[in-house]
Amino acid sequence: MTQKKNSLFSNRWGFILSAVGSAVGMANVWGFPAKMGSNGGGAFLVAYLLFIALFSIVGLSAEYAIGRRSRTGTLGSYKAAWKTRSENLGKAGGLLGWLPLAGSMCIAIGYAVIIAYVLKAFFDSLTGQVMTVDTGVWFEGFSANNYSVVPFHIIVVVGTLLTLLLSAKSIEKSNKIMMPVFFVIFIVLAIRVAFLPGAAAGYKFMFTPDWSALKEPMVWVWAMGQAFFSLSVTGSGMIVYGAYLDDSEDVVYVSVRTAIFDTIAALVASLVIIPACFAYGLDVGAGPSLLFVTLPHILQDIPFGQFFAIILYTAMVFAGVSSLQNMFEAVCESLQNRFPRLNRIVALMILCVICLGFGLNMEPIAKWGPWMDIVSIYIIPIGATLGALSWFWIMKKDQLLDEINKGCSKAHGNLWYYAGRYLYVPCALILSCVALFMKIAF
Repeated sequence: MTQKKNSLFSNRWGFILSAVGSAVGMANVWGFPAKMGSNGGGAFLVAYLLFIALFSIVGLSAEYAIGRRSRTGTLGSYKAAWKTRSENLGKAGGLLGWLPLAGSMCIAIGYAVIIAYVLKAFFDSLTGQVMTVDTGVWFEGFSANNYSVVPFHIIVVVGTLLTLLLSAKSIEKSNKIMMPVFFVIFIVLAIRVAFLPGAAAGYKFMFTPDWSALKEPMVWVWAMGQAFFSLSVTGSGMIVYGAYLDDSEDVVYVSVRTAIFDTIAALVASLVIIPACFAYGLDVGAGPSLLFVTLPHILQDIPFGQFFAIILYTAMVFAGVSSLQNMFEAVCESLQNRFPRLNRIVALMILCVICLGFGLNMEPIAKWGPWMDIVSIYIIPIGATLGALSWFWIMKKDQLLDEINKGCSKAHGNLWYYAGRYLYVPCALILSCVALFMKIAF
């Protein structure tokens, strides 16, 4: 595929902010604190950081490199990787790429629903309604069966797709605003939470590891799953961002920087949620209700609570939209690659119809939950495993290393490659097996 100048990110930090925008989302804001709260606190953090280091240096950088090498997204990249063995295998790889690509679309359909919930919460914060209601009743009122978030759902899907009209350039411009604002808002919230009585117990729980918890295998499994999904190494989404990366960039460097900022986002979100839950004696492992029941309940009790509610949900809208951009872009670019005559605007309109056509029917959380369980148990882990196997077992080693080492000041060799083959790939396989056979939704 011919590289076009206007499809590249303008500079390294534009790329990193866009990649961080894709990685930062609900997995950071409620997923990380909830899993940390349920799996030993500081011990979980230790395991998580080990996996983040491995997955960023090896897995994420491989996905960036694969995309840059083929100058296209999921379908073309799988075909190119498998084609290094033979022409026929290349065709098989192109067909195989539809599964992780379908994963991106399925995540987008479900993700748009939860962002619609967040936008509804933002609106109710502006009006002050969220400050005067029973938050449990309020959340149930719009997440049950009355389809009351339809207008917000349409705004989220159409608005996100409009930000993609200019491909990498529009993604970069929007994330240069959204990501700094996200970090500033959560830092402000974290400072406010620090003054709550009892918050110190939350900090102790987060940063004082109970080493005995690391004897429990599932602590490691949960940390591994969270690291996979937090970095978005799912065999699809990050490939397309790599396709927009200049040849002069060091993919390992930008992967590590992406992981650092993604981890900071998860920790800052935890510094808001976990100490607040300890201060009020609430369940830190509550999942989505953390955003819509627990935190609003806490904000009702503190001075300037409405102001903090507004900035909380502003940050969450930004985090959600930046992740949704990546999912839509992965699918849109692959469709254009597979069907070269397909106009980008038409491709985005097709995604809009698919997302709303399926998504509007699963706005009630009773339908949304099972859908996301299917996606996280079956489609995402299998897609991540297919990607890992494709890069480190199917694609020829020398061609992968050639791409990894473009723009590097220090070449990566056998240590990097065998860490991918014998550590990263087994982690992906373990995650798939645990998800499939234990029916665990990560």
